[in-house]
Amino acid sequence: MRDLEYSLMTESLSFNFGGLQAVADVSFAAEDGMIHAIIGPNGAGKTTFFNLISGLLRPSAGRIFLFGQDVTKMSPPKRAYLGLGRTFQIVNIFPSLTVLENLLIAAQSQKSMKFVFYRSGNSYGSLCTKVTRILDEWGFSEKSDTFAQNLSHGEQRQLDLMLALMEEPKLLLLDEPTAGLSRAETATITEMIRNLSKERTILMIEHDMEVAFSLAEKITVLHQGRIFTKGSPDEIKADPKVKEIYLGEEEVK
Repeated sequence: MRDLEYSLMTESLSFNFGGLQAVADVSFAAEDGMIHAIIGPNGAGKTTFFNLISGLLRPSAGRIFLFGQDVTKMSPPKRAYLGLGRTFQIVNIFPSLTVLENLLIAAQSQKSMKFVFYRSGNSYGSLCTKVTRILDEWGFSEKSDTFAQNLSHGEQRQLDLMLALMEEPKLLLLDEPTAGLSRAETATITEMIRNLSKERTILMIEHDMEVAFSLAEKITVLHQGRIFTKGSPDEIKADPKVKEIYLGEEEVK
């Protein structure tokens, strides 16, 4: 089953919280260069599944493969070094630092150098070039000296995504990237994710069905810790059992 055409594979992955089986016998594969969405009702095991993939939790059973390599017992930093990036439901930024400083720290984490806060950020030439490029690409150049805590929630989400990208991941896990955003902010983040997929594999948890169905090429539905079904957006949309457990009777346009 293991193949380098898949950025991620899990084999019979399970995780128990005491007597509760949060993830149960999940065998999953994410093909290279695709956007794959994970959906399901609250408590379905979606974030626990992400925590297992990223190494924040150790599975009770089963194995995890990144880019063909068994990483089941590998630490989160080593998985990141292989090319795994992640965002969280709650933005993971340094609120008291500027946008530029946030990005410099993220860029430095991929280099064998020590970041010293009493040195000017401009003294890190190669890092500054990389940061300047992403600021320009994402239209954040004018906000480079803005403290992260002063950004809008939508802008903080964008910064969080930029921080993950500074590590140049080959596989990017996005945990509810549009949570708490306005429709305009959601549209901005959605377009950003669509553009990102040209260079990497994206696995996303998303409660906004309009976003999930508009972005994903494949969708997996989790229910009670297990894979309930999987397929194309059209197949998932048309599945009456999915509507029953998650979507209700409302169609996603």
